[in-house]
Amino acid sequence: MEFLCYHRDRPGSLPLRDELLEDHWSYMDRYAKEMIARGPTLADDGDTPTGSVHIVDLPDPATARAFAFDEPNYRAGVYRDVLLRRWRNTLGRTMWDFPGGRTGGNRYLVLGLGAGQAADLAVPPDGDELIAYGPLLSDDGATWLGTAVLLRAPDPETARHILTADRYADIEVHNWQFGGRPS
Repeated sequence: MEFLCYHRDRPGSLPLRDELLEDHWSYMDRYAKEMIARGPTLADDGDTPTGSVHIVDLPDPATARAFAFDEPNYRAGVYRDVLLRRWRNTLGRTMWDFPGGRTGGNRYLVLGLGAGQAADLAVPPDGDELIAYGPLLSDDGATWLGTAVLLRAPDPETARHILTADRYADIEVHNWQFGGRPS
């Protein structure tokens, strides 16, 4: 079962986040084989972290909750909240398989928070810039709750238009970059 976990930073928590960087990476190293995508969301300056995205393949919702809430930054108070949802890997690959590579261009996390009937279940026809794409689902996988996308796009507005605007209660667009330990 695949899950999207988005930890949003608490304002003023950057010093604590920096202090716990090695603890965070060591924790994530334990999930290297399960990782589909990962990386920080960033403020408009392109440097200041605002959150942390992890898409992982785990056995069940209880394991996903443990993954999200045992994370060292969460336990220490870096994050203000957590979005944890089942997710379906519609592209069938990891971010490391993205043909566009780790660098170059602007990268975004787009979260469409569902309202009503499911939308955007199929991969868009011009999906060359998609890094990860799939629906957000209830724990049992039966109810559509939205859509989550990682993509390369020229700007936030172009990224936003990957989703059908009138089918969502809200669409969030966050600057994002490939994450993990520096090589």
